[in-house]
Amino acid sequence: MVDHSDNADLRTLVTDAESGIVLFGITPPRLSTAPERIREITAATLARLDFLTVDGLALYDIDDESDRNPAERPFPYLPTLDPAVYHAEYLGEWNRPAVIYRCVGKYPESELRTWLETTDTDRVLSVFVGASSKAKTVRTRLSEAQALRRDVRPDLLLGGVAITERPEEHLRLIAKQQAGCSYFISQVVYNADAAKSMVSDYYYACREQRIEPRPVLFTLSVCGSAKTLTFLKWLGVDVPRWLENSLRHADDTLAESYQQCLTNARDLIAFCRKLGTPFGFLVESVSIRKVEIEASVALAGELSGMLGRGRPSEPGQV
Repeated sequence: MVDHSDNADLRTLVTDAESGIVLFGITPPRLSTAPERIREITAATLARLDFLTVDGLALYDIDDESDRNPAERPFPYLPTLDPAVYHAEYLGEWNRPAVIYRCVGKYPESELRTWLETTDTDRVLSVFVGASSKAKTVRTRLSEAQALRRDVRPDLLLGGVAITERPEEHLRLIAKQQAGCSYFISQVVYNADAAKSMVSDYYYACREQRIEPRPVLFTLSVCGSAKTLTFLKWLGVDVPRWLENSLRHADDTLAESYQQCLTNARDLIAFCRKLGTPFGFLVESVSIRKVEIEASVALAGELSGMLGRGRPSEPGQV
């Protein structure tokens, strides 16, 4: 069992390539939100997460991805607070590390440089995200941002995105690892077989090249409605047809997806442990509906219990 005591913080767990890391992901409030309302939202979020034994918070950087998918976005794109600003100005009471996502194409190199120079690497890790499509106009390319971090702030632990369904993704992971990534966080997983194939390919490619595999954190997200399911698919999440049928026809879509997330988690835990590769999980809700957010918190609690981390939630507590 991994020691996740106060001495084993997220930075140490990543550096030592430990298994069993658990993060909880949130999206900062909308940019148009009044400061007092932001404080209220933040207080409610921290109260929900207070009982969880997670290793850190992931703060997403939302970008307009209409270039990647021309279909109408089920939930409209609305700009949100810069996650670095949100962390610095509103999350002072969060006493664990934060993984701050950076959609690097949104920012000029000078702005990224300033952030790298001033960020507290004891409290902050990052994930750099490249352009959503080759056609997208960017201010800074992913490779340029990776090089900037190596030059300016090599002590900032950097993560990379993993798309489990994408062909040859393991080769992209190795390239990102060689560019400085210490860990990877997947897109939402509903197809456990695709996730297992990717991590297996990555593990054996690392062994062939005599390099140590880095932790892969699998993202799990509950789905409480047909609209959320449509949004997951719009984001590019592969939902197997049998599972889509089950979710669409379930008496309780949220409970059905919750149980499927647990099933996938057990499958991935057993597979990664047998393979001998470091792994973890990130739990989020892609919906802002209260019932789905609360279910994601319950899922994170139950998952922590499955990994031997504190007290699990009551089964089915959604």
